[in-house]
Amino acid sequence: MLMNTAEYLSIIENIKSEITAAQYRAAVHVNADMLLLYYDIGCIINEHKSWGNKFIDNLAADIRIAFPESKGYSVRNLKYMAKFAETYPDREFVQQVVAQIPWGHNIILIDKVKNIEERKWYIKQSIINGWSRSLLTMQIESRLYERQVIAEKVTNFPTTLPDTQSDLAIQTMKDPYLFDFISLKGKVKEIEIERAMIDRIKDVLIELGKGFAFVGEQYKITVSEKDYFIDLLFYHLKLKCYVVVELKAREFEPTDAGQLNFYLSAIDDLVKDETDNATIGLLLCKNKDNFTAEYALRNISSPIGVSEYKLLEDMPEYLQSQLPKAEDIELHIKAMEDIEKLETQEE
Repeated sequence: MLMNTAEYLSIIENIKSEITAAQYRAAVHVNADMLLLYYDIGCIINEHKSWGNKFIDNLAADIRIAFPESKGYSVRNLKYMAKFAETYPDREFVQQVVAQIPWGHNIILIDKVKNIEERKWYIKQSIINGWSRSLLTMQIESRLYERQVIAEKVTNFPTTLPDTQSDLAIQTMKDPYLFDFISLKGKVKEIEIERAMIDRIKDVLIELGKGFAFVGEQYKITVSEKDYFIDLLFYHLKLKCYVVVELKAREFEPTDAGQLNFYLSAIDDLVKDETDNATIGLLLCKNKDNFTAEYALRNISSPIGVSEYKLLEDMPEYLQSQLPKAEDIELHIKAMEDIEKLETQEE
């Protein structure tokens, strides 16, 4: 039998998928066992708080003597175990939710996120998106939860999309979008922002969120023998639809919604496949008045969302001076990921 037939290739792909899934389940199981052990040790430490800091020092030393090959029982880590147990009084919650992400991620969340609902959301997103520790830290520091969950988003999705797709589209949106990796001085034109976004398309895709695939810039559509050019065109894999992004280097105006509605109709007729869902529009403006935007979208039948965006220059000067350059951020993330690998080996 030839080993390059479609049937054989299908079988080997299925087997590879099963192996990958089993490896993931095993890794999650091992991680969960370790985190529950850390939790139980933390509970014991908290029960003997009255013994003072020397108790943890002695505990770390004695564990090292008893288990010289074991890593992860330093004084610092034992203190985090105590904080871990104090943060989550419910062991079942730890087992079912918290133990699904690595120990290093949990330390970051304990240090940086105090609200339990916000922490749950970051845990879920870390699992869904496979965030490294450095990327999780970046998302927290960019206030992603506030921009994606708490923000008062302006859309007409509930009236133009099926319920499940509407909910997902709203969850996907952010307000504002942070393009702080783009530095442009003076009065900025839309085409300049667009070109800068293309130059940093990887960073743009990270900010847009999981599921976005870049299709093209200045995407040409022809209607009645006249050419029109869409700023940016994406495809969202989970929503199964095209996403038209229009940039406005000024405040939102009601006519912007009409222009975007025209583009959506054209993409639906000229580009969209019959298996694709309705095209979604995302209008990114320098600023907007929510009431004006809501009125502009009220009677439009195409699904449109309106958000603000922020460039580096839009941030306060004292913050700009404290922010590293894009190249420094990339080097820092790489260094953090290298450290993360070493720490994972030690733990």
